Amino acid sequence: MVIAFIPVRGGSKSIPLKNIKPFCGKPLVCWNIEALEQCEAVDEIIVATDSDKIEETVTSQFYKKTKVYRRSAENACDTASTESVMLEYIRYAQLTADNIFMLVQATSPLTETIHFTEALEIYGNGEYDSILTCVRNYRFFWNEDGTSMNYDYRNRPRRQNFLGMLMENGAFYINKVGNILVSGNRLSGHIGIYEMPEYTATEIDEPDDWIVLENLMRKHVLSKHKETKKSIRLFLCDVDGTLTDGGMYYSENGDELKKFNTRDGMGFQLLREAGIKTGIITSEDTKIMEKRAKKLKIDFLYQGKRNGGKLAVAKEICERLGITLDEVAYIGDDINCIELLEAVGVKACPADACEEVKAIVGIQRMTKKGGFGCVREFIKNFIL
Repeated sequence: MVIAFIPVRGGSKSIPLKNIKPFCGKPLVCWNIEALEQCEAVDEIIVATDSDKIEETVTSQFYKKTKVYRRSAENACDTASTESVMLEYIRYAQLTADNIFMLVQATSPLTETIHFTEALEIYGNGEYDSILTCVRNYRFFWNEDGTSMNYDYRNRPRRQNFLGMLMENGAFYINKVGNILVSGNRLSGHIGIYEMPEYTATEIDEPDDWIVLENLMRKHVLSKHKETKKSIRLFLCDVDGTLTDGGMYYSENGDELKKFNTRDGMGFQLLREAGIKTGIITSEDTKIMEKRAKKLKIDFLYQGKRNGGKLAVAKEICERLGITLDEVAYIGDDINCIELLEAVGVKACPADACEEVKAIVGIQRMTKKGGFGCVREFIKNFIL
């Protein structure tokens, strides 16, 4: 059994609640969790925290292999070592000696599924007792006494001829539970190295690290996902609980009111500029939505559609446009959206969608709630 263990404290002096602060549009800890969720070699993911807010953030995402462990206050203080909470959990869960235990650091969000998979494959060959991740550093180092450490300054090598030095990047560590119990350390015995790309060298400790890593994430990780995005020709959206917060508001005169988000409106404008058709399908039938759709210049507005009616409408629009459902993106939040969500090529839901919707295979769960910019988040990260 392979257990991935992610320790995340609520306290952080340099960056408050760092582990759930949005990083490239997603809570920091979620990047590693989601990479591990997609790693077939990992059986269970444990997020060890002392924070209610971190626990709420993780459990709201409806992950399949991820569980939250409430670490003790003693092992969540500033002076507690990572090994102390590792040992605490191992003893609590009564893990057997032959279980593979992978310590994963949330402060290294550029770690991808392929990195976990490859390192576990190396470990599975049985050559090493434990493994750590490193990057190759091509800097020249000196000793305090003025002597060069890793090169001959009288014969300075060119980068392409310089082997550099391996630097621990702190992304993750692999060991057996039995070894950890004996040594009290994440590493022991014959140690192997899994070399990661140079851009993964930095860990998030200070605010400046955050800025640097967000730019590196966009360049080296998110850009790859953009290349594999499906070709979307039609964007469809639900209203209540998606474009709005789902609230029912009434004026003193009894007029019904709805709260929309201007950022979502900008998202529709960006779609229009990109040549993507837009549509709104809602089970309600109101003048408010008619006015909002007109202002947003929506191509297709269908109101009063309940249950299976939404899928039928989507098929009708596709037929008119000469496209397939696989070329459609849809975001919705409740059970009357499920049939359409399951049929389209790209699907998403707000952070506060119902559990049945969150459980749909392949759905993208936004970090923002309905009425608070979740539609714009979906458009920005998964469509354009």
